[in-house]
Amino acid sequence: MLRHPTMKLAGTLRQQQQQRIVNAGAAQCTINALRREAARSSLAQSGALVAYSGAKTGRSPTDKRIVAEMPSMKRVWWGPVNTPLPPSSFESALSRARSFLSRQPVQYFVDAYAGADARYRLKVRIECSRAYHALFMQNMLITPTADQLANFGDPDFTIVNAGECPADPSLAGVNGSSTLIAISFERKAAVILGTEYAGEMKKGVFTIMHYLMPLRNVLSLHAAANEGSTEDDVTLFFGLSGTGKTTLSADANRKLIGDDEHCWSKDGIFNIEGGCYAKAIDLSAEKEPEIYNAIRFGAILENVEMDPVTHAVDFSSRAITENTRVCYPLDFIPNSKSPSVAKHPKNIIFLTCDAYGVLPPVSLLSPDQAMYHFLAGYTSKVAGTEQGNLRGAPTATFSPCFGAPFLVHPPSLYADLLKQRLDERKTDGGPGVRCWLVNTGWMGGPAGGERTGKRIPLQYSRSIVDAIHSGELLKTIEQESCVTPFFNLRIPTKAVAGIPAADFFDPASAWKAEGFSEEVYTAALRQLLDRFESVRKDVLNGTVGNVG
Repeated sequence: MLRHPTMKLAGTLRQQQQQRIVNAGAAQCTINALRREAARSSLAQSGALVAYSGAKTGRSPTDKRIVAEMPSMKRVWWGPVNTPLPPSSFESALSRARSFLSRQPVQYFVDAYAGADARYRLKVRIECSRAYHALFMQNMLITPTADQLANFGDPDFTIVNAGECPADPSLAGVNGSSTLIAISFERKAAVILGTEYAGEMKKGVFTIMHYLMPLRNVLSLHAAANEGSTEDDVTLFFGLSGTGKTTLSADANRKLIGDDEHCWSKDGIFNIEGGCYAKAIDLSAEKEPEIYNAIRFGAILENVEMDPVTHAVDFSSRAITENTRVCYPLDFIPNSKSPSVAKHPKNIIFLTCDAYGVLPPVSLLSPDQAMYHFLAGYTSKVAGTEQGNLRGAPTATFSPCFGAPFLVHPPSLYADLLKQRLDERKTDGGPGVRCWLVNTGWMGGPAGGERTGKRIPLQYSRSIVDAIHSGELLKTIEQESCVTPFFNLRIPTKAVAGIPAADFFDPASAWKAEGFSEEVYTAALRQLLDRFESVRKDVLNGTVGNVG
């Protein structure tokens, strides 16, 4: 076993009979979870570890805190997304977390990297007491080689996860909550208390990268990425949970670079992570074969219902949560790319799940429109990733840069970096980056109410993305297209492969086919535009967070 810097305390720890495990593999983590966490762990028929996160089955964004200390506090986008925590409260929370971990029978340490590009990667250390959490971060971060581990040294950032221990609600800045996720950019540490939901660690690392990378002129992105048959054929998929980012980026005909978190430097893009964290609700081999087939030994199924005898998973069950998940290493996808580094994108796809049902299934954006939609980050919050929104109908929301919960700097900084990258591609003499808006939400009516529209079928969204990659959609739009009212979105007026008819792309036609009048459709369109304009002003004024 690799010797860990903290092993100098081994004599004291032996007296306490605590076992300290460093960089445990999938087998050791799975066995320990089944033995030591039997009430909260099991084994699926496929061989994947089934883990339960307890009362919290989604992120707790209202319990996230950034420590207010110099000089980082001058740069932070303070407000509903980033709430300040006094340094003294952070020190108390960190001490509480480490004291709790020191009293557990087993403590796990994971040393790994965030960032596939060695020039920008971050050395991350995880300290935790659940085997489930250790395996989760082994999967989600980038595993160093044996030589790299031997020379790992001190981490650049440490995440102390004592989620089984409640936070002290009396601490200043905690506001009476028993849950706390706090990050100190000066201490280079994060602490988790009062939640065992593993996604808090993943998004903690993402938040840290969202702070550090822009300081190095690197754009951090809440986006998936894949690559075609040539190195120049790279696509970025922006989108919040429920828009299809993970599903649409996992394409059997393209190499998966990553499904959620990337950076874009002057040299190209790279994945922050070494794994994938996909929604498992209603998962099937027919609809999402790449993800389904990744559920095997070494993967983790989170908060799923399972037959007590056969251990077959019921992916349709919402008994525990809508936010069932599967976590697996990137190389469980057969056509994933390693190392997960690529050239500059050829296409950027903004995925939105439109609950109003008024946006077209696809449109080609001008550079100004791309910046407009990037800053707005419009989608619908579907039941899923956050506590308080784990069940129920979709609700429209605006999340600047398609990732407001994880932004640390003001949205305008990320927008300026995106514009810089897009402008750089134009000045290189090439055609530039094509930007698209793809609606994977509703058409022919809204998502809620007495009369509702229909969710756009996944196979049609796949056909649209395929047509973008083949160049067919761009050629079609250049030959036959029109512009929608209000948003002035350019849409094709001719069908492409896999799409039933040309009028599929026209939302007005879809509403008419469902029996809605033109006036009703126009009113819904105007209502959405008014919300866009209101949010845009708030973003520019620096007063918006995640807006419902």
